[in-house]
Amino acid sequence: MDSGKDKSEIEQESERMEEIILDRSHTEEFHNHVDFCIGTGRMGLALQKEYMAQLKYVQDRIGFTHIRGHGLFADDMAIYHEYQDENGVTKAEYNFTYLDLVMDSYLELHIKPFLELGFMPGDLAGGTQTVFYWKGNVTPPKDENRWCELVQVTLLHLMERYGAEEVITWPVEVWNEPNLKGFWENADMEKYFHLFEITFHAVKEVDPRFKVGGPAICGVDDERWIREFMKFCSGRQIPVDFITRHHYTTEMPENKGHYGYQKLSDPEFGFRNLQLTRDIIDEFEEYRGKEIHLTEFNTSYIPNNPIHDTNLNAAYIAHQLSRLGDHHSSYSYWTFGDIFEEFGVPFTPFHGGFGLVANGCIPKPTFYTFQFFKHLTGRCIYRSEHALVIIDDAGDYRGILWLVTAQNLTAAEEWITCSFTLKENAVEYFELKRMIMKSDRGYYYEQI
Repeated sequence: MDSGKDKSEIEQESERMEEIILDRSHTEEFHNHVDFCIGTGRMGLALQKEYMAQLKYVQDRIGFTHIRGHGLFADDMAIYHEYQDENGVTKAEYNFTYLDLVMDSYLELHIKPFLELGFMPGDLAGGTQTVFYWKGNVTPPKDENRWCELVQVTLLHLMERYGAEEVITWPVEVWNEPNLKGFWENADMEKYFHLFEITFHAVKEVDPRFKVGGPAICGVDDERWIREFMKFCSGRQIPVDFITRHHYTTEMPENKGHYGYQKLSDPEFGFRNLQLTRDIIDEFEEYRGKEIHLTEFNTSYIPNNPIHDTNLNAAYIAHQLSRLGDHHSSYSYWTFGDIFEEFGVPFTPFHGGFGLVANGCIPKPTFYTFQFFKHLTGRCIYRSEHALVIIDDAGDYRGILWLVTAQNLTAAEEWITCSFTLKENAVEYFELKRMIMKSDRGYYYEQI
């Protein structure tokens, strides 16, 4: 876009200048896995009309390949039950009515599950500890054999219904964030590693072609957990197929009423933390280069942070998407929509929920970040901290620019002036400007 100003005028006005040279012969590293997986709340929510409306809206306009969430074995899915027969013997019973409804709905929208095995059915649980409004049981099984049987019977049912060749393409992850006491009783590392081992072998017994991974940890004591997990797998000669972890980028929340406010952390801190995971895995020769999947990522890790609904979130996530593919085979944004009940049923459409769309199928700014990245197919010829440009097979240029502004400004302007130079061609200039104003509800961002 021509601003009507020459180069000297723009440079005098601008505090920050970025010159972008577009050279068709140049190549920059950029691996775009933006559409591999998207997150969701617990699986039972897929039985709701608004949930499926939001997922259809996202699939029609972006289109993800896989979907990953909690609660496959939670009691609201009603898969596992125990009863006593006429002789007083306790037996297991399986009911796949709701599972079939959910999976049918997913596949109709051309999205496959990234299966997270959890949480524990009440009848099979070894304890009573639960998490969230919907009370997912987070204790080990009282009977390991019945847990393994539950996993196998479920997979066999899915293979019978949808075909083995289809279902073996669904990745399998064992549990969620066992390094947190809230998600795994006492955050007991030894017990989780044992659960992973028996579950890994149970899945492989059904079909060795299944890809199975873990430990699905978040960023708490993560260096020790990843290292000890790799040591365990190596010592037990477990040929784990991929490694999973989570990635959130905010500081501790300050709670005010129904909302939690957090400041964004330095993105470089998060990238260094992710690099450490890659380095630890590669220390083990048999696992060097193994795929890493970020099965959850976002800015804030709480579902009531207003930042999720802002332009700032969209810009910060754009920067993340520009680099997360460097070392990760997928990075699953948590979540696609705001039908979500970890803290209870939301009071209002815009409540700081995780979703790309708010209730009522209203797209948030971050929705468009994903939509833009979905179209970045081709060869990357420019990448910086503020921009990505690719050239597609037809020779057309596509790009995205973002500006992450400071959070502690009371009233100010920030801008970057970018000059685009097509090699051996003309120069064009335009301004990307953003006004930041502080209000009593947080920060309001207006892009000009």
